[in-house]
Amino acid sequence: MSFAGRVWRLLVGIKDALVLILLLAFFAGLYGLLSASPYRNSAARGALLLDLDGPIVEQPAQASPLGALGGGGPGRQYRLAELVHALDAAAHDDRIKVVALDLDIFAGGGQAAITDVGAALDRVRRAGKPVIAYSTGYSDDGYQLAAHASEVWLDPMGAVVVTGPGGTGLYYAGLMQRLGVTANVYRVGAYKSAVEPFTRSDMSPEARAASQALADALWETWQQDVRQARPRAQIAAWTRNPEQFVAAAGGNSAEAARRAGLIDRIGDRIAFGQRVAQIAGSDRPQVPGDFRAVRYAAWVDDHPVSDSGGRIGILTIAGDIVDGRAGPGTAGAETIVANLQRGLRDNDLKALVVRVDSPGGSTFASERIRSALAAVRARGIPIVVSMGSVAASGGYWVSTASDAIYAEPSTITGSIGVFGIIPSFQGALQKLGVGADGVSTTPLSGQPDILRGPSPEASRMIQAGIDSTYRQFLTLVSGARRMPVARVNEIAQGRVWAGGAAHQLGLVDRFGTLQDAVADAARRARLDPASARTVYLERQPGWLDRSLAALASNDDDAQARDAFSRLAARPQLMLARAIGDARSVLNGPAIQARCLECPSAAPPPRLAPPGTLLTRLAGLLLGR
Repeated sequence: MSFAGRVWRLLVGIKDALVLILLLAFFAGLYGLLSASPYRNSAARGALLLDLDGPIVEQPAQASPLGALGGGGPGRQYRLAELVHALDAAAHDDRIKVVALDLDIFAGGGQAAITDVGAALDRVRRAGKPVIAYSTGYSDDGYQLAAHASEVWLDPMGAVVVTGPGGTGLYYAGLMQRLGVTANVYRVGAYKSAVEPFTRSDMSPEARAASQALADALWETWQQDVRQARPRAQIAAWTRNPEQFVAAAGGNSAEAARRAGLIDRIGDRIAFGQRVAQIAGSDRPQVPGDFRAVRYAAWVDDHPVSDSGGRIGILTIAGDIVDGRAGPGTAGAETIVANLQRGLRDNDLKALVVRVDSPGGSTFASERIRSALAAVRARGIPIVVSMGSVAASGGYWVSTASDAIYAEPSTITGSIGVFGIIPSFQGALQKLGVGADGVSTTPLSGQPDILRGPSPEASRMIQAGIDSTYRQFLTLVSGARRMPVARVNEIAQGRVWAGGAAHQLGLVDRFGTLQDAVADAARRARLDPASARTVYLERQPGWLDRSLAALASNDDDAQARDAFSRLAARPQLMLARAIGDARSVLNGPAIQARCLECPSAAPPPRLAPPGTLLTRLAGLLLGR
């Protein structure tokens, strides 16, 4: 009876799980229907509300059903191209009176991406429409965006805390020695510092010099963007000695920021809403701070960035480059190639723009994508690469199959180098008193041996593979950039460059945005750039994808809103990212072209808090 009871309980549990899954699917579908654009084909008017509660990325990651229903996953992310297109549409639509930019829990993005959005905000202002920004606290990314607003609001209890690029990383050599783990490193390039955390306890002089030069270049580009957008802001003096301004304002951080010209108004959210309502109007004037708002998701639905009849295809390569297939936000080689082939089959494409925002990854996957692009180019279809915030290592590898490369001054690129790491545990086994032995038939039997360490023969073969791949990398760059291989080797060596230096070195052709690259591709295809339409070569998210993304969003998360709390949260985010990078390197392919020095726009994956699923379902049912 005891066994039968256990079987019965198991069957009941399976039945309950199936019922729960069906209910969740029903509610997800219901949510998708109810959250469909209320403004489609309507006369919606007022303020375009951009309450950015996530990072700006090239390609939003897709929430998995289990992750979304459990409250985990990537959270809400905003596609750069959609955001820019939405702002450009708002600039020329009489129904939009003002753009309300809510940056209270903005999660940032790559510097080049934020520069592009800032330029779109400038176009809105030139069209005669105000942009009003609000936040409880501004940090680097948020303030760079807010600087492009016509009015910058700060909460009375808020502050502007700008730190600039830089920071510390983790180095594991001491820990690995204590654990008895050996990092068997194979690399080419004096600056390929991706392997240093596993072999050193600090930065090498070469890595320090390269990282400092990159940070200085990004910092200068950031300051230049802010100075141009907001000339009256004393940004240089503020970042050098902010406490002097705060002391002069009697310890009031918000007033100090106002006196330094960083902000225009001090007021809470209600006052901010009342200011927007003066321009956009209000449907509920009895509600303090209410204003007539057009929601971003609804506006994007009415103004899609991808045109099914487009003659210029945009192929996105975003995130780590990996072998096989992968969802959006990760550049799975087979997925990228399938998107390209399907786009060529289903569309009458005359040109191709490849948008790259990737720190690289697998060299095999990078070459798989590059060769597919080269085959398209061989058919006479012009290819223009548009680099986003990061296009380094494998990201630069795929960029070599193009007629022209566009980047921005704050683009991080280069990192032309190759490495591989294989951990072995002979020291750990010795500490535990465990032996490892066996037989072999050839010098490579059982290699690479992670129990006793790779044999000299295996190490030589792996290093030979690294050397060969690096020579291939140099040859590809040499042919694409019309440089001697020796010259490419001088500027390669795994060193990372900012876009300005990369342009001077000849690694990119010219500065420009994605729109500039599209215009160039149109001219090369003998199309009118002013009327050229684009189509994204990827599967567009359906209602279920949108519903899952909404369930996985961070609307209900308790997040720090003031600048100091965000600053305090940085170590935790840095630790999570460092662990993720270490996992990617150690679990990745044996030969990699990856840039770990390159910052990532997307935050580390969030863990779902207990009870998230039930609270979200209850919120949907109760209309919260």
